[in-house]
Amino acid sequence: MASGMATASYELRFDSGRICLDLTATTHPEERLDSAARLGAWVVASGLVPVGTAPAVDASWLLGFRELRGHITQLVRGELDGRPADGALARVNAAALAAPPAPWAVRADDGSLCRRLRTPPYCGELLSVVARDALDLLTDPSARASLRECAGDNCPIVYLDTSRGRRRRWCSSEVCGNRERVARHRRRAALSRA
Repeated sequence: MASGMATASYELRFDSGRICLDLTATTHPEERLDSAARLGAWVVASGLVPVGTAPAVDASWLLGFRELRGHITQLVRGELDGRPADGALARVNAAALAAPPAPWAVRADDGSLCRRLRTPPYCGELLSVVARDALDLLTDPSARASLRECAGDNCPIVYLDTSRGRRRRWCSSEVCGNRERVARHRRRAALSRA
């Protein structure tokens, strides 16, 4: 999984700590999966497929990923708020049933082993990987206890807090954390001028 891939709020980000949470973050602050090409870029950058794999993403993939994203969002929010989302759970469970893509090790030019996929992945296989990640996250008590909602103003992103002392406050220190520090500085500067 890529980490710290982008810092601008409009770019694809991978700082939630889990691929399923990274997918849910693609709606904020605006829709980031707005085309098949952007979804294809997300699939590769997220690590769902090995670098160099070019899945044949089309509009049906976009619909499938957006649908799963909505169900995972409902499920995670329901768990955080203590409101079970059993309909969303059924949909995520159904998506997890498909077999994930089969990995294949091949020799690189330098002789080392590298990961490829045996055949080009189809949408259901990749949706299964994301759905299984969500189920693994929510059924692991320690991982689930590390779920946090960003403290940034108007930021709905949920992330996995694996920081030392479990004191992480923002989905991204570079995005929401920086905004908070700038706002705090401006408030102090305004008070000192008054």
